Amino acid sequence: MRFISGKDMLDKAWKEGYAVGAFSAHNAESIQAILMAAEAEQAPVMIQVGQRVIHYMGLEAMKVMIDTFAKHTNVPVCIHLDHSRQYQQTMSAIQLGFQSVMFDGSSLSFEENASITRKVVEAARALHIGSEGEIGKIGGTEDDITVDEEDAMITTVDDAVRFVEATDVDYLAVSIGTAHGMYKKPPKLALERLQEITDAVKRPIVLHGGSDVPDEQIQQAIPRGIAKINVDTELRQAFTQGMLDVLLKDQEEYHLAVSLGRGRQFMQAKVQEKIRLFGSSGRAQDFR
Repeated sequence: MRFISGKDMLDKAWKEGYAVGAFSAHNAESIQAILMAAEAEQAPVMIQVGQRVIHYMGLEAMKVMIDTFAKHTNVPVCIHLDHSRQYQQTMSAIQLGFQSVMFDGSSLSFEENASITRKVVEAARALHIGSEGEIGKIGGTEDDITVDEEDAMITTVDDAVRFVEATDVDYLAVSIGTAHGMYKKPPKLALERLQEITDAVKRPIVLHGGSDVPDEQIQQAIPRGIAKINVDTELRQAFTQGMLDVLLKDQEEYHLAVSLGRGRQFMQAKVQEKIRLFGSSGRAQDFR
């Protein structure tokens, strides 16, 4: 088991010019799929625990499951709390031993978002845990959080700089044209704005809504400062398609090890595909 601080993991990725996949887990098999893919690709990986699975399974239960399955893992792993909108929940994750936490105050005023994020940063830094904050609203639906497309906004350089100066957050989530979920039409990332933000804040940038973004845009975004790419919807799709592959062939196949196992297989393949796209395959050796 090789748990790594999110700050250490993303600082290295940012400096070396690749991105770490931050993959959302929803059950035991999805945790296994992420770890198996990381082992197969010898890649550092983040396992994200989001709000919907916290409501369904519990924060501590998910942490215990990931710890259990990661016992014999030899690649760097970082457990990340995603999109927490509660200061107390974020502190609970730190107390449970998460290696990275995100407080999402993007729905708050700038001042309140910065104030709470700063408190999270201070607590995380005292324990050498990575911290993520968000400035700008990212459209679509993530777990139980929905932002209408018209309410989404491209993060300005001035806001990014002000936020980083006020919080000193380790890595920054910005809005550059992505949305949570799948796209009705291909997104067009604001790559010039991304480069301007990276040049100004000089730290890793996080891309939320990484599912379904065209590969060529991902490949252009990484050298412009993206060091963490969140993927959820495509993984859930792959897992469900794997289960359907079993059930559509044999509707009397009731062994969950078979249907869930096929879901795990399909999801692992999708995670490996993303790891290669992000350039993190073979990068586990960077942490030895």
